[in-house]
Amino acid sequence: MGRKDNIQNIINEFVKNEDFSGAILIKEGEEIIYKEAHGYAHRGLKVKNKIDTKFDCASVTKLFTAVAILQLVEKGVISLEDKVLDILEIENSKLNKNIKIFHLLTHSSGMGDDADEEAGEDYSALFKDRPNYSIRELEDTLPLFIHKEQYFEPGEGTRYNNCAFILLGMVVEKLTGEKYRDYVTENVFKRAEMNNTGLFSMDGIVENAAEGYEDIQDEEENIIGWKKNIYSYPPCGAPDGGAGALTTVEDMVKFYEALLNGELLGQEMTDAMVTPKILKVEYTKVKFKYGFVFEYMMDMKDEKVYSFSKDGCNFGVVANTIYIPEYDTKIMILGNQYSNVWGLGEDIICEYYDL
Repeated sequence: MGRKDNIQNIINEFVKNEDFSGAILIKEGEEIIYKEAHGYAHRGLKVKNKIDTKFDCASVTKLFTAVAILQLVEKGVISLEDKVLDILEIENSKLNKNIKIFHLLTHSSGMGDDADEEAGEDYSALFKDRPNYSIRELEDTLPLFIHKEQYFEPGEGTRYNNCAFILLGMVVEKLTGEKYRDYVTENVFKRAEMNNTGLFSMDGIVENAAEGYEDIQDEEENIIGWKKNIYSYPPCGAPDGGAGALTTVEDMVKFYEALLNGELLGQEMTDAMVTPKILKVEYTKVKFKYGFVFEYMMDMKDEKVYSFSKDGCNFGVVANTIYIPEYDTKIMILGNQYSNVWGLGEDIICEYYDL
């Protein structure tokens, strides 16, 4: 069997074993390798997912925030070396005054986060004492993180940080005079012709959007039911993806193609967006680096880039978007209940390389 058949078999096994609910699209050059939807967009009404169903993409939204910031850098409105607190008027916080735009984009700010994912903190627990519907504007999120201790000095390490992108969204608003959601809609989604993508609110009416579902388990971890994730994160699409943009697998392919073709940024900033910057972790054969949002899988010896990707996960939301440069392959996986989309991504990458 060829690579295409192997990939289809890998996905078929994944869908069966993981009870996957969502959509998957793989495009190699101009050829569609795989394009299918599975499971239910609405369990109550038994509405099935379709290839053009909109899914919350969680932290994949950070990609759109990064492009917005780099557009402002390109215009000379800010620089990557600008200090964030010189731009934003945030008083009485524990944010380090030396945090730069570069640090926020590369998870190297060291700032405290609303929920420390690396320490296993539960993001949805933030809203047990504070109603999630009380967070509508970007500033509403500030009390959740600005009084937390710094983990390390800016630039002295890496630690995944969501709220860094809240600050970047606030920078966009401050310097453009526009709401973050409006700016990204006009300057990212429309320019990439992502016509089925938007930063919506959960209490709004959105056509053809999947509900997100958390599984209910018994003491032996068997799934015995499902519940909606409507109390698990803020109600409006945000720069960090705490509530993510709603998008489709087809629109995510359009985003990657528009970015790589220089339709969102000029050549210098496009190159900056797709170049690894800071070491995250090393293994025996491969290492991972952070760039501007993207995470890069690279050869340990010659630093060949095997792939770069951005994923996301909330309760009832999984997303994994991957690009393999050598084969011009876009892998888009969006789902509305938990499944191991990261393992699937790795298995597909391994079909292209002997890793």
